[in-house]
Amino acid sequence: MNKIHIVGGGLAGCEAAWQISKRGIPVVLYEMRPVRTTAAHLTDSLGELVCSNSLRSDKETTAVGTLKRELRLLDSIILRCAEETRIPAGGALGVDRKRFAEAVTSFISNQPNIEVVREEITKLPDGETIIASGPLTSPTLTKELFELFGTDHLNFYDGISPIVDAETLTPGSFFEADRYDSQEENGDYLNVVMSQSEYKMLIHDLVSADVKPHLEEEKEPNFFDGCLPIEEMARRGVDTPRFGPLKPVGLIDPKTGMEPYAVLQLRKEDLTGKLYNLVGFQTQLSIPDQKAVLKKIPAFENAVFVRYGSAHRNTYIESPKLLNPDLTCVNRSNIRIAGQLAGVEGYVESTACGLMAGLFVSVPGIEPPPATTVIGGLIKYITQTETKDFQPMKANWGVVSELEKRIRKKRIKKEKLADRSSTAIKEYVQTFLQ
Repeated sequence: MNKIHIVGGGLAGCEAAWQISKRGIPVVLYEMRPVRTTAAHLTDSLGELVCSNSLRSDKETTAVGTLKRELRLLDSIILRCAEETRIPAGGALGVDRKRFAEAVTSFISNQPNIEVVREEITKLPDGETIIASGPLTSPTLTKELFELFGTDHLNFYDGISPIVDAETLTPGSFFEADRYDSQEENGDYLNVVMSQSEYKMLIHDLVSADVKPHLEEEKEPNFFDGCLPIEEMARRGVDTPRFGPLKPVGLIDPKTGMEPYAVLQLRKEDLTGKLYNLVGFQTQLSIPDQKAVLKKIPAFENAVFVRYGSAHRNTYIESPKLLNPDLTCVNRSNIRIAGQLAGVEGYVESTACGLMAGLFVSVPGIEPPPATTVIGGLIKYITQTETKDFQPMKANWGVVSELEKRIRKKRIKKEKLADRSSTAIKEYVQTFLQ
């Protein structure tokens, strides 16, 4: 085959490049950084994670845990790099953000069949192309896609959580533990306990604070529900954050022996255990207001934040109307859309979409995986869903086919779904990839 062009050096683009190149087909991977930067990236590394450093649950009875098992069986390079750079994160797959991006960059850059080109693509290539430019696709390329599809893009805002130097936290203001795990040994998370009065003061401050000026271009920004800024949650109701990221369920305060009123969890950013991000505390508040709000929480009274939260626009297409089951565009068969731009949400899901785009373009006669698998269910969702209000989708059991026999107990049902997926993906590999 002639060279395959891939636009975007994120998770989806790098995964697609690997899947194609390992089959002896040359790839040109275009990444516009550092020639053109984005509102969220800090480096020019391939595969940089701009939001959380967690690839979520590793439990195989969860949909995302099962999806990761499927990706391992499909030889995902992104999952391989994640496991090489993982850090303690309880039951989740957390990675050292810097080492992970360096691992992806090193691997992709040293593949003989992959040529990495650092330039912005402003015109769609004529040959076989995968567009995996992600939710921060440049305005110029976005305009090209608009002209290609002849329809409006959908878009939403996404938020980033602050990162704090743990050594500057107020001593005695937090405890180490994983949710639901034993308190006998130190956990992977730092848990900042909040009393009822402290929590209500936080909610008051969040709804009273100013947002960043660049988000005022729209009076009512469309935030994705799976990644709402903490102040948006607070505006939906005083207890909304307490039933969301600040929930105390599964945690016992060692000082009182009781469940706290609310808990703000901190997750490791690197193996040194010095930097932690505020889980679920993504925000669009101005930096002065972030400082003021956080300093009122006793744990952060003298804390040093190495990065404050921010918000940025994410872009995706109305893929069920625009893509075929093999991710080709309905009106341009040489172009495939992959990753978050195609309507999946999350690191693992973006990787999965890029992997399938790579397989579709490089393996003759290959079909989409069955909807009994999570990866197959996601591809079906973004290409065949009938809905008037299409929204990005994370891995969940709702996208897979129902079991033939109804099972009422959720735990047993999830186990059956995970086992069925494992069998189906192994058969898929044997049929198309061996």
